[in-house]
Amino acid sequence: MTARATPVQGKLLTPGVKLLLVLWALGTAAGLYRFTQGLGAATAMNDGYPWGIWIAVDVVIGTGLASGGYVLAFLVFILNRGRYHPLVRPALLTSLLGYAVAGVGVAFDLGRYWTMWRIPVSPGLWNHTSVLLEVALCMMAYVLVLFLELSPAWLEGLAAGRDPARARLAARWLPRAQKALPILVGAGLLLPTMHQSSLGALMMMAGLKLHPLWHTGFLPLYFLLTAFIMGFGVIYFESIFSSLAFGRPLEHRLLARLGRWVGVVILVFLVARFAVLGLEGKLGLTVSAGRLGFFFWAEVLILLAAAARFLGLGQEGRPDRALQAALLAMLGGTLYRLDVFLVAYDPGNGWIYFPSLAEILVTLGLIATETVVYVLLVRRFPILAGISPAGQPTVPVGLREGVTP
Repeated sequence: MTARATPVQGKLLTPGVKLLLVLWALGTAAGLYRFTQGLGAATAMNDGYPWGIWIAVDVVIGTGLASGGYVLAFLVFILNRGRYHPLVRPALLTSLLGYAVAGVGVAFDLGRYWTMWRIPVSPGLWNHTSVLLEVALCMMAYVLVLFLELSPAWLEGLAAGRDPARARLAARWLPRAQKALPILVGAGLLLPTMHQSSLGALMMMAGLKLHPLWHTGFLPLYFLLTAFIMGFGVIYFESIFSSLAFGRPLEHRLLARLGRWVGVVILVFLVARFAVLGLEGKLGLTVSAGRLGFFFWAEVLILLAAAARFLGLGQEGRPDRALQAALLAMLGGTLYRLDVFLVAYDPGNGWIYFPSLAEILVTLGLIATETVVYVLLVRRFPILAGISPAGQPTVPVGLREGVTP
């Protein structure tokens, strides 16, 4: 059973981490090439495709995969399912790192990246009808909120350190950080709801450039639902990954109980999508759209398989089936968002896009950096739950099942 979170400890430079550092070095070299030679030389973007995988993958897909903290906070604090509280800290950490990487990806994509700092501090220059402005402000604020939501973990780690002065300071601030958590949780639920739906609203403005199978007024809802689907998938993946990588016990029964929530969300997304296609008279396109019809059905079948896996986990939740379900959910949500922003988007006039080697290396480097930082932080700070000697959970009383936090 889970207990109080504890640092993992252990060796950092494992063979896997060394491989990730190689990818980081290649991504850094590609990033330096982009910043010294410019977007035109380093990327395959053009006037028809002004964004590429640094936006479609690093931001749009990346923030979807970084929604674990958001969906788990919704489950624990809004739906009052306190039994899942041991999964909150690792989910918040993956969200923090994912959103931070998304922000770095935006910096690579912008022509005048050095002016990014002016976005939150120049309200007099804001375009108040801009969806992108809302996304940018919410993402910046959410990174700060996630960092503060994890402040008890940072302070607990410092309080247990060897520096007496730092330990005393951390111990003094820890109760204050815990007292502020309800406000931070509220902000942490509001901000992703706003910007995840706004990512869908952004592509509503693409009009005829986005294929009718994907273009609809319900895009904001679809992006919010896929954030839940991908976020749940990452919660499973992170839990199984940390169990294998650090020799930790797997929360298989907890994950099995969570499976029905994920399966229901996936089915709601699929039912809503087909219902809207029927209302808009577009069902025929599902069999007549040619190559794009293949991508549509790939999304549907992958997500159906994920829902079946999640709903069939049973009470024990076999790790292999849980991992399969998580990967399918992540893949289905990823494919949907990739289709909306790149595959089903056609600017006309013969424009085509396929990412350059530099774009791919930068993306791989960012993923490698995120993973290495995750390993470093869970080894140093109390993020992952430990084991109690009595085998009893030590979830705070106010967060247990049936008790309002």
